[in-house]
Amino acid sequence: MKTSFHLAYHVHDLDASRKFYGTLLGCREGRSTDTWVDFDFFGHQISLHLGEPFKVTNTGRVGAHMVPMPHLGLVMSMPDWKALAERLSGQHVDFVIPPSIRFEGEPGEQATMFFLDPSGNPIEMKGFADLDKVYST
Repeated sequence: MKTSFHLAYHVHDLDASRKFYGTLLGCREGRSTDTWVDFDFFGHQISLHLGEPFKVTNTGRVGAHMVPMPHLGLVMSMPDWKALAERLSGQHVDFVIPPSIRFEGEPGEQATMFFLDPSGNPIEMKGFADLDKVYST
């Protein structure tokens, strides 16, 4: 079964979120009201509602990093990941974890980068050379 996920979470400012998700990340805007906005987040639906975002702590140990928890993530093909990493680096995004490779040479080898939206919500983008190996152990 191939499906898309829906995730709704809080942001402080819808205009800043529109610039970040729409302009910077290139996500198509969907429906909205004065208190929320939907985006097509790379084929998935996110709904950003005005409110207090989740408390975030760097408590997720992954390899040599302590990653922000909770976080939203996306798995991408390596060419798409590289293109996004170049675009974000060119826009001087302040990375929590800059674009890098982790688990190099291991079954779960992946590219990763972490950054925050304007409300401090962490986002991880992963890239895999072979999407069939996302769950390799």
